[in-house]
Amino acid sequence: MTNSSLPSCPFIPGPMITDPQFFVGRKTELEAITSRMTGAQPISINIVGKRSIGKSSLLYHFFQTYEQRVQNPNRYVGIYLDLQNSQCHDEIDFYHAVARQLFNQPKVRSQRSLTRPFQVTSFDRQAFSAVLGEWKRQGVLPVLCLDEFEALFHHPKQFDAGFFDNLRFLINGNSLMLVVASHRKLDFYGKRYNLTSSFFNLAYVLTLGELTEEEARELVSLPAKTGAPAALRNDEQRLARQWGGCHPYLLQLAGSLLWEARQQKQKVGWAKAKFEQQARRIPKGFWNITSSAKYFGKTVSGIALLILVVAVVVSLVKQTQVLEALQKVLGKW
Repeated sequence: MTNSSLPSCPFIPGPMITDPQFFVGRKTELEAITSRMTGAQPISINIVGKRSIGKSSLLYHFFQTYEQRVQNPNRYVGIYLDLQNSQCHDEIDFYHAVARQLFNQPKVRSQRSLTRPFQVTSFDRQAFSAVLGEWKRQGVLPVLCLDEFEALFHHPKQFDAGFFDNLRFLINGNSLMLVVASHRKLDFYGKRYNLTSSFFNLAYVLTLGELTEEEARELVSLPAKTGAPAALRNDEQRLARQWGGCHPYLLQLAGSLLWEARQQKQKVGWAKAKFEQQARRIPKGFWNITSSAKYFGKTVSGIALLILVVAVVVSLVKQTQVLEALQKVLGKW
C-alpha cells in the first residue's frame, strides 16, 4: 500500500504542499514577506534554504493566500512560477512564462485595462517592461513568486547581466516585486557566474530554517480533514517529534509512515526502518545530529562519547586509549 492510496493521510513528505489546510506554521516568514510587499516602497525578497526545508511550500502558500493578508488586494497581482519546470531556456521564454501566468489570473482577465497591454506580437525585454510600466500607471504591482531561481544560471549566455540589470531597474522603479527562492543567496550566484549586476544585492534575505517547537507540534497533530481528530495518536505524535525533531520534511515523513503503519497493522519498528531509509535524502549528519541532539545529549553514553571525541581533537589521550574506551561505551548500546 502506498501513500497515494491513503487519501486521509494529512502528511506530505517531499512534494510541495498545495492544499492550504495542510500547510502549517511559517507565520513569522509570511508576515515578513507581506510587510515588505505592502510598504511604501515594495522590497523584493530572496528566500534561502537547504533542500526539503520547505521553500517551495512557503512560496506557493504565500501566492495562494496573499489576497487575505493585504488590505487592498486589487493593488497586487501575484503569480507562482517554478523556473526549473517552466522551460525558461532564454530571456524570451522567461518573459512569455511570466506574462502567461499574469494574464491568466482571474482578476486580470476580468479587467480590460490590464489585459490590453499584453496585445503584442512578442515579449522581448522592451515589451515586457512596457506592460509593467502600464500596470504601474494603473496602480497595480505584479508580485512574482519565482521558485528554483538558480535554474536560470544553467543558461548563463541567455540570462546575462543585461537581463538582471533590467529586472533591478523594474524593481527600483516599483514596477515589479520579486520573491525568489534559491538554495544559496543570490550574491553567491552573482560571484560564481561573474555577473556584476546590482540585482544580486537584493535588500532582504529571508533564511528559512526548521520549524519552531510550537509549529512542529502543530504539524504532527494535523487532522485527516478539517474538523476531524488528529490523524496520529498521542504516542505516535511523540514518536514523530522524536524522529523528525523540528525539520519539516522529516516530520512529514515520520507522520506519514506512523499513520501508514497503523493502517496496515504494522509495528512501530516497520515505520522506523522505513523512516531511516527514506530520511537519507537529507544529509545524515544534519538529521541524525540536529533532530536527535536533545535525546542523544541526555544520555550518559552520549556525553561520554562526546568527551572522548573532543579529547581526540585536542590530543589529550592516546589513540589506543580512546579506541578502548569507545569500545566499552559502544558495547553498552
